[in-house]
Amino acid sequence: MRAHFSFGKSGIEVSVPDGFESQVIRSRTARALEDEAAAINWALDHPMGCEPLVALAAGKKTAAISVCDITRPAPNRVTLPPLLGRLHQAGIPVEGVTILVATGLHRGATEDEVNTIVGAEIAARYRVVSHDARALAEHRWLGATGRGTPVYIDERFVAAELHITLGFIEQHLMLGFSGGRKLIAPGLAAQETIKVLHSPRFMREPKATEGSIAGNPLHAELLEIARMARHDFVLDVTLTQERGISGVFAGDPVKAHAAGVAFVESSCLERLEEPVDAVITSAAGYPLDLTFYQTVKGVTAAQHIVKPGGRILIVAECAEGVGSEEFARKLAGMTDFKSFLEEIRAAAVEVDQWQLEKLALTGEKYELFFFTPGVSKGQLGFLAERAYVSLEEAVTAVLDGLPASARVALVPEGPYTFARAEDAVAAG
Repeated sequence: MRAHFSFGKSGIEVSVPDGFESQVIRSRTARALEDEAAAINWALDHPMGCEPLVALAAGKKTAAISVCDITRPAPNRVTLPPLLGRLHQAGIPVEGVTILVATGLHRGATEDEVNTIVGAEIAARYRVVSHDARALAEHRWLGATGRGTPVYIDERFVAAELHITLGFIEQHLMLGFSGGRKLIAPGLAAQETIKVLHSPRFMREPKATEGSIAGNPLHAELLEIARMARHDFVLDVTLTQERGISGVFAGDPVKAHAAGVAFVESSCLERLEEPVDAVITSAAGYPLDLTFYQTVKGVTAAQHIVKPGGRILIVAECAEGVGSEEFARKLAGMTDFKSFLEEIRAAAVEVDQWQLEKLALTGEKYELFFFTPGVSKGQLGFLAERAYVSLEEAVTAVLDGLPASARVALVPEGPYTFARAEDAVAAG
């Protein structure tokens, strides 16, 4: 069986020899909207749980809009213009609008990336700036949550009179689903806040995983932080596999986001009759597979359809290498999953350790294999033992020793594929 996988900007062909019980798994998806512009305009003027955006903006002179960074395929160039138009209709001038790229602890956006994120025309006309989580002085202290998380949010967002987030909803390895509150924390939070949110306290919660909202303590924590930051309005969309807009959800940040999540759950979940023996998956291609750090999301998403002790091969270009310096150092020094998890259990949280923690938690339950050509074996620590220089070698390795009756799943879109095998979920 052959399938075209998302890989970098051009994709890659993955082939599994005949004899195995192979299947290609793609997330079910709603159809793309026939008229995206009409749907967005209607949602802005008939929002869920609050006044229309024009009414919310009336009498205000400043607004801050948080948008996804380059690692997310959010259609900002489609959603931003009508939103900006309503702010100006209400009397907020161009110079009163700040568009913040919600980087979290990712690097800032380059000039070319800003043009990609918001469009060249908006980039030339509006103030578009990247968040910097490491610059504590650029954040405002808002107090602590009920669970004790210190809350520092980008001053440029907090200082505005109107606070808006613009994103899209997909499954997320910690929060259940992206969008909404995520564009404030970790998106615009200082590292002092992010480190607590991504500490073992939250990362090891069973419900802090893909597709999990109810009872997810990290989701609840971010909702509280968003309230503290006076999150006024959200414009979230859902996307098809081809990145077309399938749904628009605007209005009250909690109600609109919840409606978007419910839409994804009802229209996109693919169910398998039973878990498979091996999964060959991707990190969803560019821009999500730019670094090994982001690649982890493909690995953790696959665990929901593979049997305990089963195998997962991740295929990702990693054109920008490993990721942050902190992440790279910890990855290179990792000797095994168990000792790493023990090492960080009670230690001070370091930047980006949480992605390795999620990887290690998955690696304790499943056999992991890697084809990540942008990363050298010397950068992978003990993971180099199952890292391969060619796709063919990697596929051969993950299938080696499996019986002819083994069930193999090919998942070309990796973390964008919302799939579950009930037995695998129960086992996890």
